Amino acid sequence: MNTNVGTLDRALRILAGLVLIALAATGTVGWWGWLGVVPLATGLFRFCPAYTLLGINTCPMKK
Repeated sequence: MNTNVGTLDRALRILAGLVLIALAATGTVGWWGWLGVVPLATGLFRFCPAYTLLGINTCPMKK
C-alpha cells in the first residue's frame, strides 16, 4: 500500500469527512452523512484505492 494522497488533498479529505460526520451526528443531513468516514479514512491513511485504479497520485514523494 503506497502513499498516493498529497498534503492538500489529505487536508481537504479530512476536513470534508469531519464536516459530513458532524452534520450527520447533529441530524442536519440524513444517514448518508456518515459516508464522511470514507474521505476521513483515506485522508488519515494517505491512501485512496480509487486513485490506484485510476492511476492518480497527488503525493509529491518519489518512489
